[in-house]
Amino acid sequence: MQAQFNHESFVMIPTHVTLVEVGARDGLQNEKQPVDAATKIELVQLLQAAGLRELEVTSYVSPKWVPQMADNAQVMRGVRRKRGVRYSVLTPNLKGFEAAIADPAIRPDEIVVFGAASEAFSQRNINCGIEESIERFRPVVEAAHAHAIKVRCAVSVALGCPYQGEVTPDEVERVVLLMKGIGVDHCGIADTIGVGTPKRAQAALERALKHFPLHEVSGHFHDTYGQALSNIYACLEMGIHTFDASVAGLGGCPYAKGATGNVATEDVLFLLDGLGITTGVSLDGVIDAAAFISGVLGRKPVSRVGNALLAKRASASA
Repeated sequence: MQAQFNHESFVMIPTHVTLVEVGARDGLQNEKQPVDAATKIELVQLLQAAGLRELEVTSYVSPKWVPQMADNAQVMRGVRRKRGVRYSVLTPNLKGFEAAIADPAIRPDEIVVFGAASEAFSQRNINCGIEESIERFRPVVEAAHAHAIKVRCAVSVALGCPYQGEVTPDEVERVVLLMKGIGVDHCGIADTIGVGTPKRAQAALERALKHFPLHEVSGHFHDTYGQALSNIYACLEMGIHTFDASVAGLGGCPYAKGATGNVATEDVLFLLDGLGITTGVSLDGVIDAAAFISGVLGRKPVSRVGNALLAKRASASA
């Protein structure tokens, strides 16, 4: 039987995509081995040299809980900023925000806050319920806006929770509305443990699009089950044109056993390049950054494209 083409359901995928590079922050924060500030600074320099214009640099959190980010101010001070690049930091509370803006010379252009779509995850992660956790961000958002700093939120475990299991679109929308209620500017939907599939990804992103404009909605996918690129393509079909990615596939989730890192920037770029979608980002430049940080960490990138192209380079130079 021949399938009928329904032109009303066909959506042109975007011609341009913005990649938010999260490797320096979300990628490195859970590394067990210490990564010094000079390495983090060099990584950021390589990433912006590759053409990335949205860089999540560090976190202003308690060094007791995230020792890897204790050098936040040193890293921000060491980065040679480029015009047209937005530098963001995670500030989960007012104390962190105040630390982030203490020195006007290194203040971020954007801050990031996050809340879980699962009550079980929120309780296990930060020992409080969803509504209470997000209400804590209200003074942070107000302070950021008072300083003309944009606020991006992430709705974590939006496609599945390691404790609760399935997370419904209704649960995602509840958190989206709470975030909108405290005044965040941008809403990211995150598959923190990488269990999402394309239809589920679309269902979750649809809920964000009900309350935020298209240009202020993004996807954040982990590749635990190898579905990240499929999920990104499904979101492209909806017109979504902003995605988080992490160089060399750095990252993970300490609360989800076996959860691998964020989708690799190299893999996303290879997909987008193949679709003829412009990003302004050099794949070769990102491979340089992946080779650098992987060398420091003493392991191969968690990226098929990264490993393939690095092998190709090695073969060409042999």
